[in-house]
Amino acid sequence: MTANDSAGPRTTPAASWLSLPAPVRQLFDRFPLTTPAPNRLPQRSPRDRSKHVLYIFPDPWNNSAEAPSCNPSCLKWQAFLQFRGIRPLLRPSNNHASPSGALPFLVPASSGDGELPKAPVTASKLPAWIISQGGPEEEEKGRGDTREDVYTALIDSDVRSAWLYNLYIDSDNFRAVSWPLYVATVSRSRAVQHATANQLRNAAFDELAKTSPIVDGTALYEAADEAFKALSTLLGTSDSFFFFNAAEPGLFDASLFAYTHLLLEFEPRWASLQLVNILKKYDNLVAHRDRLLRQYFS
Repeated sequence: MTANDSAGPRTTPAASWLSLPAPVRQLFDRFPLTTPAPNRLPQRSPRDRSKHVLYIFPDPWNNSAEAPSCNPSCLKWQAFLQFRGIRPLLRPSNNHASPSGALPFLVPASSGDGELPKAPVTASKLPAWIISQGGPEEEEKGRGDTREDVYTALIDSDVRSAWLYNLYIDSDNFRAVSWPLYVATVSRSRAVQHATANQLRNAAFDELAKTSPIVDGTALYEAADEAFKALSTLLGTSDSFFFFNAAEPGLFDASLFAYTHLLLEFEPRWASLQLVNILKKYDNLVAHRDRLLRQYFS
């Protein structure tokens, strides 16, 4: 499908309906079935398709063209692409526009000369796509054990759960950060905004309730503290720039950076700094975030 495709609908041939009863056929004669032409590319799709495009939730408080996303899921993959030397154009989008129903997704560059736009690459397929572009395959960090899986679970479970509580369930933080990020940007209608706010908070609560029938902020922050402590110990001394003593950052580094950066970046905006202060107890995790920000996003 290209932007040059005919925009007019195509009418179904009447002959295919001759077997219908006369009253029904007369109805279709008055209101013929039509098959719409394929959707055009979004108006905000770049005209220059010689570059990869990553669709993300943008940070409305940072006008830089390569600013880190305000969303951990988007930032994780944005950072990993940067680590692998791939710097796509960034475009704002929403979950409804994504083929998977969730951001981010990437539209690979086309060579031009009439080539059709390439199929979007959803987040789960990005590692394989990066390898197809000549990027190195992620090394097996924990040979002979399951260390990386265990520590990844700390990020995906304990750190993420605390983040959800901090961003959506904490009422003061929701008004200070979530509302301008995810509610005010949806619509100017107050009714729509309040409906969106309720949906976001209910979705976060339901997600947290999957692991515990009682959503207890204190317990979630304590679990995040233990997770940060374990991650700090894993990272080790200041001589260890990246996790698992790697020469360059990998997907694990990107996964943690997605949370540590946003907690610290929004520090002036949080109404409650409880989770930020927990993170700041671990100097090497803060230094890890600062190093990645300076090296890949400056």
